[in-house]
Amino acid sequence: MDDKQNKNSKINLSEVAKAAGVSKMTASRVLRGEGGYSKKTEAKVMAKVDQLGYLPNRLASVFAGDQNSTFIGVSIPDLGNEVFAQVLEGIDRKLGAFGHQTVLGLTQHAAEEEEKWIRTVLSWQPAGLILTGRSHSPRSYDMLRNAGIPVVEIWDLNSSPLDMSVGINHFDCGFDVGRFVISCGYKSVGFVGTSHDTANAATARLEGFTKSIEDGGGKVTKQLCLHDTASFYPGFYGTEQLLASDRNVECIFYQNDSMAFGGLQYCEQNGLDVPSDIGIVGWGDLAVASVLKRRLTSVHVSHLKLGHAAAEMMIARLSGEPVPACKDIGFHLIPGATVRQNIL
Repeated sequence: MDDKQNKNSKINLSEVAKAAGVSKMTASRVLRGEGGYSKKTEAKVMAKVDQLGYLPNRLASVFAGDQNSTFIGVSIPDLGNEVFAQVLEGIDRKLGAFGHQTVLGLTQHAAEEEEKWIRTVLSWQPAGLILTGRSHSPRSYDMLRNAGIPVVEIWDLNSSPLDMSVGINHFDCGFDVGRFVISCGYKSVGFVGTSHDTANAATARLEGFTKSIEDGGGKVTKQLCLHDTASFYPGFYGTEQLLASDRNVECIFYQNDSMAFGGLQYCEQNGLDVPSDIGIVGWGDLAVASVLKRRLTSVHVSHLKLGHAAAEMMIARLSGEPVPACKDIGFHLIPGATVRQNIL
């Protein structure tokens, strides 16, 4: 057999078996690690696999019922958000260490996009699914319940999950931020974030924040939810719009650190001193905060830890081990230097 030709054509299992001098069934058993062959036979087959560049069709094997699926479907809103990229990295690292592969879906915070992806990925017979968020369309719920596979909902902790849940309570997180802002003496505050067509964690944080501010005698006088991505530039022009409509705002809470960075840049360009003239609070504790002139007031969540925890729950369930329905990974507030000193 011409090795040069092999590099330019798809090699099948029969060709590997012939080159190794074994039956196709034996070659198949070697690749699946089923045993029943000698070390010498295994070495011969694997040598030909490497030499010929054979790539087994694992998906076809799953469909044929030859082995359990190693695919885990993972949905996140988008890859442009550094937070979700870190969560995905944590999931992929842990799953990869146990021989599983991620099948990624990007839902753009839209229930119908998630539903389309769930329908597609279930047709590939995955071993399980990891979904961002706790809100799904009615049809998605039906498909997930009927699939008969483990499902982990991540990000916004759900005390009554479809199956398993790992994340934080975003309402409580927002409430703690609001309590801290009140303790710093702020009464008239604003919020800059983005809007989506489904309930999401940022909405829960805003609800908790608003409740805490009002409980402390303050008021969220202006909420600006932009139809845009939660990134630097929307944070910049969102701050401009908010302050143009209500200059009495003393402190702004942003959906995430990226938007807060944009707000800081707007204030700097327009002669507003932070925190003397206005307070700035982000969320997420992104690594880029370490290069700022002053430490951004933010909330730290270990996104890699969240991803690891989700993957560990999935692996444990697939291994038949007992798994708690919910896992709270926790958060903590970083006071930073972009708000006035705590006065209480």
